[in-house]
Amino acid sequence: MPKQWLQRHFHWSLTFTLFSLLISCSSDNLPNTSGTLNSRFTEEAPALSGDGRFLAYVSSRNGTYQLLAYDLQQKRFLPTPRLNRPGTIIESPSLSYTGRYIVYITSDQGRPVVGLYDRATQQSQILTPIYRGWVRHPSISPDGRYVVFETTIRGQWDIEVLDRGTYIELDIPNGTIVPAPPR
Repeated sequence: MPKQWLQRHFHWSLTFTLFSLLISCSSDNLPNTSGTLNSRFTEEAPALSGDGRFLAYVSSRNGTYQLLAYDLQQKRFLPTPRLNRPGTIIESPSLSYTGRYIVYITSDQGRPVVGLYDRATQQSQILTPIYRGWVRHPSISPDGRYVVFETTIRGQWDIEVLDRGTYIELDIPNGTIVPAPPR
C-alpha cells in the first residue's frame, strides 16, 4: 500500500511539475489578468504607437519584468511569442506607427543592447550586438526604418542613428503610397 501511494504521489508530482514548466515557458507571455491594463504590480515605461491604437510597457505582473503589448481599441493584450525570455532585462520600449515594430533595451551577456521585435513575423533580433559602449533610450521611426538611441561608444553619451535599410518592410498605414528610394 505505501509503495502504491508513493508511486501515485510521484506520478502526480511529476505531472504537476512538468505542467507548471510548460505553462511558465509558454510562448504567449500573456498576463494572468483578463484584459486589464493596470494591475497591483509595477507598470512602467509606456510607449504609444503612432496611430494611437497600441501600447507597450514593462510590467512585473507575472513575477518577472516583461514587455507587454496592449490593444487599446479591443482592450486586450497581444501575444508576443519569443519576445520575453527568462533571466533577461527588458526596458524602454518604443513602437512604430501601427505597432508592428517594437524596439527596446534588453541584456546580452550582461550588457545592454537594443532589440527589435517584429509582431508580424514574431521574431526578435539584436540590433547592436557589436557596440563596445553602453546603450539606452531607443526610439523607432514611425515607418520602422530608423532606430535612434544613446550610446557611450565615444566615452560620453551621444546619439546614434541606425538605418535598417531600404529593403525592410515599412510600417505604414494601408493605402499609403511610398516613393521609391533614391538610387
